[in-house]
Amino acid sequence: MKILIVKLSAFGDIIHSLPALHDLLARPDVQEVHWLVDARYGFVTDIFPPQVKVHKVELRGKSPVRSAWRAVRALRNEHFNAVLDLQGLGKSAILAALAGSPVYGMDEKHLREKVSRLFLRPVPFHADERHVVQQYRRVAAAPFGDSAAAMLYSPPQAIPSELMLKTGEALLQHWKIAGKPHIWLHTGGGWETKQLPVSTWQQLAGKLLDEGFIPVLGWGSTADKAVALSIRKEVPDALIPEHRLSMDALCGVLSRASAVVGPDTGVVHLAAALGTPTVSFWGPSASWRSAPLGESHLHIESNPACGPCFKRQCGAFICMDMIRADAIIAAIHEITS
Repeated sequence: MKILIVKLSAFGDIIHSLPALHDLLARPDVQEVHWLVDARYGFVTDIFPPQVKVHKVELRGKSPVRSAWRAVRALRNEHFNAVLDLQGLGKSAILAALAGSPVYGMDEKHLREKVSRLFLRPVPFHADERHVVQQYRRVAAAPFGDSAAAMLYSPPQAIPSELMLKTGEALLQHWKIAGKPHIWLHTGGGWETKQLPVSTWQQLAGKLLDEGFIPVLGWGSTADKAVALSIRKEVPDALIPEHRLSMDALCGVLSRASAVVGPDTGVVHLAAALGTPTVSFWGPSASWRSAPLGESHLHIESNPACGPCFKRQCGAFICMDMIRADAIIAAIHEITS
């Protein structure tokens, strides 16, 4: 069989889809797996196994419609046996349907945009399949008529290449922290509601220095870097990468960190997939739905009465203010001891 996965974005969501991908690659009746991704997130596919054929579509820019039709023509020429829409959006369902093969996706209860139901065969989830990793694995099993037993959580896994490891080591040497205990603090959060207050980051970075860890203030956007610079005003010995890291460099550096700390965002999920211990904090989103699971991954949850709300903006933003630096430090001790 030849299978197409449609998972356009975003960084962390693509990481969550890796177990479903690995399920397919492990099946003897699957000869090819293809993946359709938004070109803005094409860099994430650098960690895919080499046998996966990636198709990129430009959904923003000057000619998104032309780019979409070009992608559709290429997909239709592949003659897939089944298409898996792991996105749950109208645009993903339409692109999946235009590929010209049966489309399997989430049931109506879990679709992010209800119009998607017009284009796919809904896959009902077991009551115990609350984590997105379980749900994506369920959809990936649907074309094969697999058992109705609940899918287990399977941790996303990514193996860094030799190039990634060498690139990361070279950066650590350049920063003069190779071989030294250091914690990657990812200051970005995607949604503004996932942003930890700068004052909390400052307290955390200062405490880490006091305990012999070098805080590395990671960033992925201009706004993230501004936050990192604000943190360093109070903690001048914190390290900030000069430039945005490539995927090779990011994977290499994260693989060698003592731990990675941050909100529910792609970098934290990537670090977990690479096998690095993580501490993540949760307010608007839910750890039971998308957090890395396992002994080396701990979650700090604010649990406000209004959450988890899954909102990108909030007029009464309180949840991330409830996260304390001392709680994060205690979690770091637990996963690095």
